[in-house]
Amino acid sequence: MRGLIRLCLMTLLAGAGWAQAASQVLVVGLFPGAAVLNVDGQRKLVRVGQTGPGGVQVVSADSKGAVLRVDGVERLYPLSREPSEGFAAPGKRSLSVAKGVGGHYWVAGSANGQPVQFLVDTGATSVALNETHARRLGIDYRSVGTPLQVNTAGGVVRGWRVNLSSVKLGDLEVLGVEAVVLEGGAPGEALLGMSFLSRVGWRVEQDVLVLESKF
Repeated sequence: MRGLIRLCLMTLLAGAGWAQAASQVLVVGLFPGAAVLNVDGQRKLVRVGQTGPGGVQVVSADSKGAVLRVDGVERLYPLSREPSEGFAAPGKRSLSVAKGVGGHYWVAGSANGQPVQFLVDTGATSVALNETHARRLGIDYRSVGTPLQVNTAGGVVRGWRVNLSSVKLGDLEVLGVEAVVLEGGAPGEALLGMSFLSRVGWRVEQDVLVLESKF
């Protein structure tokens, strides 16, 4: 009888230990065919079929969540917020961006309320747009902008410094963002430069760009 009680107790403890381990597995970022996992504080981008921290395997991933195999058991994990650090502001918002084609970071957002696909460029002083981008955003840059000359890889081009009422990426929104509109078709993609990035926190972890609000 005593042996049976001891066996039951060991089984209960083992089950409790498994539940505790499972509760520490979080999905904090979702991308087509990949998920950002936080396992016991270890954060890593793990693609489908690969194994991440703690032996957690990503079985599938989409915008709804990720199916993970934890200790041999598969279940769907929805997107979760990461635990706040002791000194972190309760309302802090963050966005994780996986490295894309060509080793660049692409992120869908909006400017002045209009959808924009941004290419993150930490070497760009400001958000940079071409004339087509500006017209689609309703910016009368020749009238309201400040003329300037911009040095680019292709030489010196004419540009106009303007002010975007807002730039938003996910839950992150910055108001009054400086941008430069360049004459012609370059840059081909809207560049998300330091006029936005300097006003949020950003870092790169395991090929994932993490953006977060400062307040």
